[in-house]
Amino acid sequence: MSIEKTELKVRIDKWLWAARFYKTRSLAKQNVEGGKVHYDGQRIKASKIVEVGQTLRLRIGLEEKTITILAVSDKRLSAPLAQALYEESSESIEKRTAEAQNRKDMNASILAPQKRPDKKQRRDILKTKHSY
Repeated sequence: MSIEKTELKVRIDKWLWAARFYKTRSLAKQNVEGGKVHYDGQRIKASKIVEVGQTLRLRIGLEEKTITILAVSDKRLSAPLAQALYEESSESIEKRTAEAQNRKDMNASILAPQKRPDKKQRRDILKTKHSY
């Protein structure tokens, strides 16, 4: 399990796969080409060679992460070793947690029924459904 800080030339899609951001290389390539990965603030191609010390901005689902590349590897490692390849900025972590809390609050504000409807309420629901 070698994490090399030497001059290993690794494509961005392969590095994202090795760092366990995406499950497959093809998913990593699709996201890079789709503009969801920015390398030092610019869109890139999947063939871009990663360098230690550069910053990446990734959009994965609803979350956006800003990371700094600490090491380069072309092999998919275990999760703890893969996390040693990069470091997420503290601003990024704070922003992600705030957005997650906002989403959670929005979902909680949608009123769900407290209990199941009783027999009379079910009949009324069925009447309104089938009245058109």
